[in-house]
Amino acid sequence: MDAFTAGLLQRIEATESDLSRARDEGDDFLVEVEQAELDDLRRLAAEHGVEVGATSRV
Repeated sequence: MDAFTAGLLQRIEATESDLSRARDEGDDFLVEVEQAELDDLRRLAAEHGVEVGATSRV
């Protein structure tokens, strides 16, 4: 796995964790921010042929 792929997958995992935490805390604004970031990261992964499958769909 190259550095780009590893970094992207790590960012996706961290963002999913942050999104889950924001939901647990009831922070609606942060949920929106993290969801948008996650959507962007998943789009970037798809554009570069990076399979995200192992991460959970939040």
